[in-house]
Amino acid sequence: MRAFVSTRIARLSDARKRQDMGASAIELAIITAILVGLAATVLVIIYNIVTSRASQINSNNGRIP
Repeated sequence: MRAFVSTRIARLSDARKRQDMGASAIELAIITAILVGLAATVLVIIYNIVTSRASQINSNNGRIP
């Protein structure tokens, strides 16, 4: 993932030097969408873990198994 992002950032830098702003805007939008997707995935995982642990606490009279 890190290699992908660094490659895209290098292409973005090259595109800015060539004044090819249309392609760089699309690449920036793709990178942003990937990062937003990763953040949403992490958020869902954390939410599921917290919800699971909360239900375990409630079902064991406040004791964590």
